[in-house]
Amino acid sequence: MGTKHNHELIFMEPVLQKRIWGGSRLKNEWGYDSEQDKELGECWAVSCNEQTDSRVTEGEYRGKHLSQLWREEPELFGREADGTEFPLLIKIIDAKENLSVQVHPDDTYAEEHEHSKGKRECWYILDCPPNAELIVGTHAKDRDELKRMIEEKKWDDLLNRIPVKKGDFIQIDPGTIHAITAGVELLEVQQNSDVTYRIYDYDRLQNGTPRQLQLQQGMDVINVSDEISEESVIHPKSKDNILQRLISTCDYLVWTIRVNGVASVGRIANSFLIGSVLEGSGKCNGQLLSKGMHFIVPHDYSLDRIEGNLRINFAAPVYS
Repeated sequence: MGTKHNHELIFMEPVLQKRIWGGSRLKNEWGYDSEQDKELGECWAVSCNEQTDSRVTEGEYRGKHLSQLWREEPELFGREADGTEFPLLIKIIDAKENLSVQVHPDDTYAEEHEHSKGKRECWYILDCPPNAELIVGTHAKDRDELKRMIEEKKWDDLLNRIPVKKGDFIQIDPGTIHAITAGVELLEVQQNSDVTYRIYDYDRLQNGTPRQLQLQQGMDVINVSDEISEESVIHPKSKDNILQRLISTCDYLVWTIRVNGVASVGRIANSFLIGSVLEGSGKCNGQLLSKGMHFIVPHDYSLDRIEGNLRINFAAPVYS
């Protein structure tokens, strides 16, 4: 591995994705540039795949795509140039309407059937209505009951709902049936995969026809034994200027920090980080930060001085 050291954050240009259930907050409240003014469901903030390849907005690597940096500058990420794919995908999701009820496969199933990685993800709730709920898990006792309830469309009896509020955090493992509900806005950290099996879509029409379901694949991967309750939701209560780890999985680690004044967190992972500014504004080691910015923290970069009034979430991959 090279000895080159990078002393700047690498800011990425978000890409907005139109979705049937999307709203207008990504443009109107986050200030993201788009010709669309409605049905903007997802901001792919840091992405490196066939659909969206994020581009650097400033600095030494301005104009380069993330795939180029991953391939040509592996030392930025604390890795060897080994041909592996970029591991994470960061999104902001604005659900004006309910998302479909869906499930994601694990790596084993996805590699066999989709020639892809599986999809593990987690959600940090940015905003939601009073008394908001998410769909996470089922009430089915076994696979036979799950199959029967799906065939009979007993969705209200089948789907488990848990209450959430702004600032909550929840992990969604592969095999867990789930859905984001109307009015919820969240930051999603996930494996770099878009393999989704749609189970139920509220009988909505898109261009006059129902959206495709993937019931058989979904039935293959749904984990009926999931025990999902209100206790599964993390309610971060960190003090100002103290980094709090939210989750550690086999694919990623996630932290949050509320800066009010000055904070120093140094290096918090053995790999690179992805930072997302979720509230407010300030500086990191002299570089300006404001709500809606997303950036790569090179693996040898130390977060020595974060100042201002802002909330930042960080994510790091777990290299196998």
